[in-house]
Amino acid sequence: MPEITYREAIHDAMVEEMRRDENVFLIGEDIGTYGGAFGVSAGMLAEFGPERIRETPISELAIVGAAAGAAMVGMKPIAELMFMDFILLALEPLMNQAAKARYMFGGKATVPMVVRMPGGSGTGAAAQHSQSLESILMHIPGIKVVAPSTAYDAKGLLLSAIRDPNPICFVEHKLLYKVKGEVPVGEYTIPLGVADIKHPGDDITVVTSGIMVQKSLAVAQKLNQEGISVEVLDLRTLRPMDSQAIINSVKKTGRLLVVHEAVQTGGWAGEVMAVVSSSEAFDYLDAPMRRLAGKDVPIPYNRFLEAAAVPQEADIEAEIRAIVSNKY
Repeated sequence: MPEITYREAIHDAMVEEMRRDENVFLIGEDIGTYGGAFGVSAGMLAEFGPERIRETPISELAIVGAAAGAAMVGMKPIAELMFMDFILLALEPLMNQAAKARYMFGGKATVPMVVRMPGGSGTGAAAQHSQSLESILMHIPGIKVVAPSTAYDAKGLLLSAIRDPNPICFVEHKLLYKVKGEVPVGEYTIPLGVADIKHPGDDITVVTSGIMVQKSLAVAQKLNQEGISVEVLDLRTLRPMDSQAIINSVKKTGRLLVVHEAVQTGGWAGEVMAVVSSSEAFDYLDAPMRRLAGKDVPIPYNRFLEAAAVPQEADIEAEIRAIVSNKY
């Protein structure tokens, strides 16, 4: 398979689906001539024209509201936000309208829309452009939340998301855009709600998503040389969460570490731990469950403080060593 970047995989998924389905269109700020804030939609205006690459004013409320309305009347919009942080400006149409329409109309209405949002820290974008807000989105019934960690997953999950009849928040970590991976030529899909074991192991389960998958894999490969076998479970879809995959892995390893970049308080790590504590997997635990998350602070601009605010490979390694050696 050819190697392409995460950015190219998302671009290819949108282009292929827009060629296949004339109801699919892209809407957002600077997505046409400029090619998007991170270059994901470069070249799409030339192929699809301004009717399907819809430039908008600087209003996330308008972008998501227009996408929700279009979806309710049969279109399949892909709404791009420049930064995940800006979804806070559009929660009303997303959470009160799009998320609830199917339920309120007894299943007769669908809202097939995808909101793509670059999230996370690591680029020096400071406190208002570096947040990981997945848990806020996961809290509302009716919304699906997807967070791919590889180029392969990004393309397959985005194709599934565009074809899904529900509103989906598609979280793209900014540091992943340049990461390359093998991606098949042509169409393929990955079902939503299905986790993936990125690295099999027997001593401890690390449940994670997005950029933290890459960091956890680096640690797992390092520790494997010392005889510490780490299973890295990539959730891929945060809601719906693949609870059975979590349960099966913890039953096998007997230990659990949950890693995410979002701040710890109210983070989705607690949801994963609740899944384990209320299942048969709890009786298989040989050590206390642990979570490693971002500090409860706004993301700093200074690159050293920024790195200290979110989990790094050294932090993940230290937690794993402590858990497997029963120091907690």
